[in-house]
This record gives sequence, C-alpha cells and structure tokens, in this order.
Amino acid sequence: MALIAIEEHWIMPDLTSALSAMPAEVRDESLAFNEMGDHRQRLEDLGAGRLAAMDAQGIDVSILALTPPGTQPLPPEDAVRRSRAANDVASAAVGANPSRFRSLSTLPMSSPPDVAGELERAAGMGHVGTMVYGRSGDVFLDDPAYDEFFAAAAELGQPVFIHPQLPSPAVRDASYRGFDPMTDLALATFGWGWHLDTATTALRLILRGTFDRHPNLRVVLGHWGEMLLFWLDRADSLARVAGLRQSVSDYLRSNFFITTSGMLNPALLHHALSVTSVDRLIFSTDYPFQRPTREEINSFLGHLSSDEEREKFCSANAAALYGL
Repeated sequence: MALIAIEEHWIMPDLTSALSAMPAEVRDESLAFNEMGDHRQRLEDLGAGRLAAMDAQGIDVSILALTPPGTQPLPPEDAVRRSRAANDVASAAVGANPSRFRSLSTLPMSSPPDVAGELERAAGMGHVGTMVYGRSGDVFLDDPAYDEFFAAAAELGQPVFIHPQLPSPAVRDASYRGFDPMTDLALATFGWGWHLDTATTALRLILRGTFDRHPNLRVVLGHWGEMLLFWLDRADSLARVAGLRQSVSDYLRSNFFITTSGMLNPALLHHALSVTSVDRLIFSTDYPFQRPTREEINSFLGHLSSDEEREKFCSANAAALYGL
C-alpha cells in the first residue's frame, strides 16, 4: 500500500537569512525551531538524505512545503522575488526525483495583487497546491484583498494548506507572555498558540462567506484540524448569527481536508471520524519536526477499520486531492 505524506518541510538558506535579519519587532521567533538538533541539515536536504529518511519510514511520496513563516513577513517586492525563487527551487527538486517528490507553492501574501499570478505560474510548473499562513502583517487571510487568490485556487484546482504561524505581537502580549522567553515562545507556538490561531483563521474564512463564493475551494488543515474538529458543537452556532448557508460542520465536511502532522494518536483519529469522513483524512509527518518510525506508522494504521480505509488515508485521498 503506497504512503503519501503531504506536509514535509524544507528551507532555502538565503530566505532563512533574510527572515533572520528582519528587525526584532517583526522577526518570527519560531525560526529558532529550525536550528534545533539536526533540523537545519534535514530541512536543507532535498536529495539523498531526505530520500533515505522517507525509505526508513516507508513513505513513497513526500509533498514538500516551505517551513513557516514562508515569505509572508517580507516586504512586498522582496516577497515576490523570494517566492518565485522558492518555487523554482522546489520545482527543480521535484524534477530531480519525480517519482518521490511533489511540492506546494510559496506565495507572496504580503503583496496581495501578486498572489494569484504566482499561484498560476507555480501551478503551471507542476506545484500541486499551495501553503499559506493566516495573516500577513495586520491583514487576515479572509480580507477581501485575497478573494482573487481564493478564486484562482478554486479555478485551478489548487488546494490551500493553511499552516500555523506565530500569533501577532498584540495577541502574544495579551495571552502568551509572563514566563521565561522559551516557555513564552513554546506556549505561543506548538504548545497552543499556533493551533488556536490557525483554527481562528479557518473560522474567519467560513464566516466571511469564502466557501459560498467559491464552493470548489479546497482547504487543508494540519494537526487534526487545529482544534476546530473538537469544538464544532459550539462553532456551529456561529452559522446562524453570521447568516451562512450551511453550518460550520457542513463546510468542514465539504471544503476541508484534515491531516495528521505526525500526531499518530488513535484517539484523535476516532474523534475525527466521528465528525467527518475517512475520505477527508490524509497522512503527513510534519518532517523533520515529527519523525514517526515505520513501526509507529504501521501500528497507527492498524486503528483504521479496513484495508479500504487504510488505502484512502495512506494515499488515495491525497492522490485525488492533489491530482497525483
């Protein structure tokens, strides 16, 4: 049974340098996670080392995606230039190993007028979807400035993966400070803030009527839906207040796909299956930040109820979503 992983990260050294050189008040502190252990070496490797890691895990195809924060913190002109460069590099990596790699594009979200054009260029190069973040500066992803992007993504059949990013300075000051610096950062990122922030982004898109305007738009959320799947009883009440055509649950079941991000917990699987269908669930490891072993992956797959379910989760859903 083939295994496709859809959220496998990489970095481009000159982009990392540019992001690290930004003024402290706008620098993304989560870049520090790329320097832990052997992460940098693994992130920069788009060749033999990554293929060896895939072989060890039993992964047949990895869909490559640039690490957060992508190019979104950069000024518009710089974001456009570096997004194009990142897409060219990822395309070359896929070209060198076409049976093992696919890629998600990087977009210059800080320059809204240029986003749809780069998405179209990247799709023409073979990128199978895109990865974005919930905010560029003070502009949320549901801002009308991005509606042309969502229209293009729907028309081109390019799924939009919304990945966590560091919450805004105002939110961090209000909710995620008061400890030592590393605990502050952990609380604002993988410990809580990343995921709540991304769930809020998804909810804002739903409440903005994005999926009523673009019913063919497909969105991917990592980490088992970034908390949202676990709060639908309350979130569904928003639909009536906002005058939506469907409930929040209905939009999640019809427009969203959910991936594991290396969190191979059977309890999370069972809950996801209670609120959406197996047709909407997709495997990923969040490499190299999570590195489940082949044995751990196989053990988790045993919690799916049939070979048909396992095939959908392992490869068929991803293949259909990304046109592989």
